Amino acid sequence: MTERAKSSHEPASAKESIVFVIDDDVAVRATLSSLFRSIGLRVELFGSAHEFARVKMQDVASCLVLDIRLPGVSGLDFQTELAEADIRIPIIFMTGHGDIPMSVKAMKAGAVDFLTKPFRDQDILDAVIRALERDQKDATARRPFQNYESCSTL
Repeated sequence: MTERAKSSHEPASAKESIVFVIDDDVAVRATLSSLFRSIGLRVELFGSAHEFARVKMQDVASCLVLDIRLPGVSGLDFQTELAEADIRIPIIFMTGHGDIPMSVKAMKAGAVDFLTKPFRDQDILDAVIRALERDQKDATARRPFQNYESCSTL
């Protein structure tokens, strides 16, 4: 990552932002963590939606990078659960097995982006920065100290 790319993609309050990554593949989580940290973002990693459901949210801009295929509840079902619980967090979907109807469903439900694996580093960075900027601007999307245990399928 060049210094130019680092400075042009780091949000104003990157050190106060958190990127949550939910993917059951350890290697994908590690790669994304390294990539996001390289531009100064805080990252928290989870292997399932159930693990993420225990998180106590902080009052900072955040986004969720969410795999479609997960153990237990799928990424799309988890997006629905979050919406039903009135939990608002910008979501970027990623999948190695996506199709057009799946991406349309995710986007109609409010996803920021839908990326197919393998994707370019720049594409996921751009999507995360857009999501964090959206969350920063949307004061109603902030969930101070709220957790996700209200999701019924978790």
